Amino acid sequence: MKTFATIPKPETSRPRECILCGSERFAPLWNLEAFAFSRCSRCGLIQQNPQPDVEDVLARYGESYLDYEVENHEAYARLERMALADLGFAEIEGRLMGRRENGHPSPRFLDVGCATGALMAGLVADGWSCVGVEPCEPAARYGREVFGLDIRSTVLEKADLPTRSFDIVHASHLIEHLNEPARFLDVAETLIAGDGYMILTTPNAEGFQARFLGAKWRSAIYDHLYLFSKADLTQLLRKHGFEVLRSITWGGWAAGLKPRAAKKPLDKLAKSLGWGDVMALLCRLRP
Repeated sequence: MKTFATIPKPETSRPRECILCGSERFAPLWNLEAFAFSRCSRCGLIQQNPQPDVEDVLARYGESYLDYEVENHEAYARLERMALADLGFAEIEGRLMGRRENGHPSPRFLDVGCATGALMAGLVADGWSCVGVEPCEPAARYGREVFGLDIRSTVLEKADLPTRSFDIVHASHLIEHLNEPARFLDVAETLIAGDGYMILTTPNAEGFQARFLGAKWRSAIYDHLYLFSKADLTQLLRKHGFEVLRSITWGGWAAGLKPRAAKKPLDKLAKSLGWGDVMALLCRLRP
């Protein structure tokens, strides 16, 4: 599937310091004419710098994003289910569902950046109580009207959700789009029940494709404000109250690249070495 990407246009932008180490010194990395990625000179984190303001970022997601999601949401839900399975979701789900025999309510799942809610629709059918947060109003409305889901048309910081009320907070391909990933983690931390989990999925800046393709990597796009390595994201999570329990990566060779025969063996090798194009992390609150 082709990654959704908006066409660059004039926007208000400003420099940002590194969210990991606070440095204001960056070295140019990839110049893509209308925008550029830089690497922090102190810790190595990759980010767009300068970055557009959050209002401009949110304005990118309208009807065209809905069209893309409706076309691809079933395939994305399958991929998300596969990632959950690799992270041990079945064991977590079984334990949480087992509580209902003792009078506990259904376990609660919060999907941040849920798009149309296709993943949640399947989870609801499995017995989960689900809430979604999606700033793209057309996509959120689709999920409410077609799937009958509880999707809030806003960002997480403004969703007004009860603290310590979710067993799992899930965010797939979201954190790389945010101007303030640290703020997102701080809010998410307050929403997770004491024995709950957070699951993050994002492009892997140290994967084989990123290393091999550089500025031509499919995740080096206008809409991605940060590109994390596993070490970067783990450090950021620790700074904001989380520990990583398990991580996986997948995708070693893009489907359109030649030779096509290389895809299957390179996918297998990349996954085994942790060099996949995408990574998913299972986290919990630090004691």
